[in-house]
Amino acid sequence: MVVVEIRSSEHVGTARKQVQARAMAVGLSTLEITKFVTAASELARNVLIHGGGGTMTVHDVQRDGKAGLQLDFEDQGPGIADVTLALRDGYTTANSLGLGLGGAKRLVHDFEIVSHDGSGTHIRITQWKRR
Repeated sequence: MVVVEIRSSEHVGTARKQVQARAMAVGLSTLEITKFVTAASELARNVLIHGGGGTMTVHDVQRDGKAGLQLDFEDQGPGIADVTLALRDGYTTANSLGLGLGGAKRLVHDFEIVSHDGSGTHIRITQWKRR
């Protein structure tokens, strides 16, 4: 397990590097690594921008004989008032294209989000190695 503090844009870069290194070590394919690192980068930026900073925890995982990599992103920010709306393409609170959360969800095998207005956000993503 590795914990990366996300308090600045440099930490977002550190998070990306950690995810890429661990994904390679787990044996994910080049395509799966690219997708996972892209999702992780988006979520790390969200932790910084919308959550005011937080952490990313990296775990090697196993399920049904398959190896994978799991990331937990946590912040104590204002939370997401409407998760369903936030996952919808085009929804933005940062004057962007509004593809962040929904795009990250589409790039990974497993995506879980728990957020309550006023109490922070926890997102867990997992990528599994293809046999």
